[in-house]
Amino acid sequence: MADRLWYNQPATKWQDGLPIGNGRIGAVVISNIATEVWSLNDITFWSGKFEATPEDEYGGGEALTRIREKYFANDFVGGRRLAEKYLQPKKRNFGTNLRVAEILLDFPKLQRAEADAAITTKRELNLDEATVSTECWINGYKYSREVFMSHAHQLLVARITTDAPEGFSSELSVKGVTESFRITNVSDGQLAFETRAVETIHSDGTCGVRGMGIIKVGVTSGMVHNGTDKLFIQGATEMVIRVAFNTDFREKGDGWKARAVKQLEETNNMTYSQLRASHISDYQLLYRRVQIDLGKNDRSTLSTDQRRHSLALGYDDPELFSLFFQYARYLTIAGTREDSPLPLHLQGLWNDGEANAMNWSCDYHLDINTQMNYFPTEIANLPELHVPLMHYCEYLAVSGRETAKQSYGAPGWVAHVFSNVWGFSDPGWETSWGLNVTGGLWIAAHMIEHYEYTTDREYLATKAYPVLKEAACFFLNYMTVDPRTGYLVTGPSVSPENSFYPFTERNEEHHLSLAPTIDIILVRELFQFCIRAVNELGNADLKFASELTEALEKLPPFKIGKQGQLQEWAEDYKEAQPDHRHLSHTMALCRSNQITLRHSPDLASATQVSIKNRRACNNLEDIEFTAVLLGLNYARLNDSSGAFDQLGHLIADLTFENLLTYSKPGIAGAEANIFVVDGNYGGAAVVAEMLLRSIFNGPKGVEIDLLPALPDQWPTGFVRGLRARGNIEVFLEWTDGKLITVELKTYSVGKATVYYQQEVKELDLIEDGFFKLNGSLELV
Repeated sequence: MADRLWYNQPATKWQDGLPIGNGRIGAVVISNIATEVWSLNDITFWSGKFEATPEDEYGGGEALTRIREKYFANDFVGGRRLAEKYLQPKKRNFGTNLRVAEILLDFPKLQRAEADAAITTKRELNLDEATVSTECWINGYKYSREVFMSHAHQLLVARITTDAPEGFSSELSVKGVTESFRITNVSDGQLAFETRAVETIHSDGTCGVRGMGIIKVGVTSGMVHNGTDKLFIQGATEMVIRVAFNTDFREKGDGWKARAVKQLEETNNMTYSQLRASHISDYQLLYRRVQIDLGKNDRSTLSTDQRRHSLALGYDDPELFSLFFQYARYLTIAGTREDSPLPLHLQGLWNDGEANAMNWSCDYHLDINTQMNYFPTEIANLPELHVPLMHYCEYLAVSGRETAKQSYGAPGWVAHVFSNVWGFSDPGWETSWGLNVTGGLWIAAHMIEHYEYTTDREYLATKAYPVLKEAACFFLNYMTVDPRTGYLVTGPSVSPENSFYPFTERNEEHHLSLAPTIDIILVRELFQFCIRAVNELGNADLKFASELTEALEKLPPFKIGKQGQLQEWAEDYKEAQPDHRHLSHTMALCRSNQITLRHSPDLASATQVSIKNRRACNNLEDIEFTAVLLGLNYARLNDSSGAFDQLGHLIADLTFENLLTYSKPGIAGAEANIFVVDGNYGGAAVVAEMLLRSIFNGPKGVEIDLLPALPDQWPTGFVRGLRARGNIEVFLEWTDGKLITVELKTYSVGKATVYYQQEVKELDLIEDGFFKLNGSLELV
């Protein structure tokens, strides 16, 4: 079943639970026979607070010049010491996203019946309807639960029913996750609570957003009694629960406190069926844009946990790959909507609580994780769900201006390795990972991608170009000419979060250098796009475009090292961590048009050597995003077997029972398997890139490759609704590993060159156009 996750076993822990969400509030539904737990989240429920960049803490341009002089003289120790003095702030009230609460339903009679041999259960997440259901049969009677998170009405809604003559009894309570939690009212079938996002690991325990929630219960043929801190339900055959929760994030005054009451009042006269229908209608407008069929076999009849376990014995379950792809699309819709107040964070919209309890933070990591959350958004036909990230880039640019001024004495804006909801943009509090000077630019590059897919000229003029122009202003001013080479360089900066030995005669590990490859990739893409935007918009920034053109010519070229690898740094340093999880320098291939098999085969081969060397390490830091990056690179190398193996490994070995991806213990200080959602989103991007690739190629328009990395394990199938750059929607069908039909719906004027194996077709695109081609790319 390609649109369902289902299980014959109850859920006993968070890692078994099934996620729901509406882009603002989310929950993980943990259904056992006699208990039901909803682990409640809100994307805005953050500890910490805004703290301005302290004036004169960093030293500005003068200090930067002194630091660089050390590196020009190959004095890495001296350069690091100055960087630690001037570019390493103290950690203050950075904060983290926290879980809100756990809503608990206990069923005492079912607890006593759990030992009964006549019990059977089934849990299911229906991806097509965005509902989680649980059914159990006890002594011939059926007990059913269904839960969904309504975007249309901003509520969690649930119904519990039974056909048992005596009905069911239950106790409903709510448990806070932070110390600042209290029940404020229990009356008339309602339970109200207040909380605040406070903790002492990522902030001082006194600051964070406030939240208020109301749980309202209605029953059929039963009664609801109020306790001191819980509700008691007796003899009900049906119970409908609605949960509203809101915070004071970015709110002025106390008006937000009445919002939960209003949300409940607006739905008082709606039946459960009406609430469910409006939820499904709203959701399916997005979800049903894409259909995918990669084939199926006898494993398709197994439960999801059985399929996942059997996948480790051999990746022979094509429908499970389809399910994983659609699950990521579901998680995108559940996690981020066009009107979401914030984008997806390290754990999407959900939270297992692990990252909050250690030096990690459930925040916006800007050196791959936040980006990967949005890797499939455009190609998977959910472009409007990219919008919260665009808004966040605009927001981050505001605080980033002060960081640019204080840290580097430069105009424009900059942000570093991670950020929060308070707009943190300064370097991290340890230079070895914190001086990722292109972190903000990296997420802002998604504004480029959004434009390339949508061709929305108004968005380019009013959103993308203003933000990216300011970023370009920063790098034009911040970069300097290396007197040894004549190249424009960044730095001191890191290649996230890797290290190297700068001297062959001694093992002296360093992280900081000038012009690491990832910086140059991102700056080159930025300058090229701004020049293109000036030309397309015909605005008055011609002088600025000329300066960018001149600067482009001075950027360092890609370099191939003595092992034949694409260099991760400007010099061919020996890697101190050859088994490192990050592959930042390969972004030129797997997420850019700067390296391609078609146009730069030597550099593509060098990238292939880089990933081959990384995989050859016995102690490779094998985590969810590394598997994704390897898979994406293989897809861009047309290596279907390599991409497929990484996908299979990701699903079989790096997911929980609920197919949410995780990072292993020991990696970056992780103390347990920690849920990190980027593997789900990135895995979907790998599937899509194996079937459809598109890059922008200047005046020649868009290049589209059909089935570039189709594996032998998916010999027959189709996909409908994927999107290509140039505002194109694509339908592909193949049989016995060969393309049969391709249909292109074009929504913008432009040019496209379509490739399938040795066949090439050039097309002049029109608005609202339609092209149908056969396997030889002949027009039908």
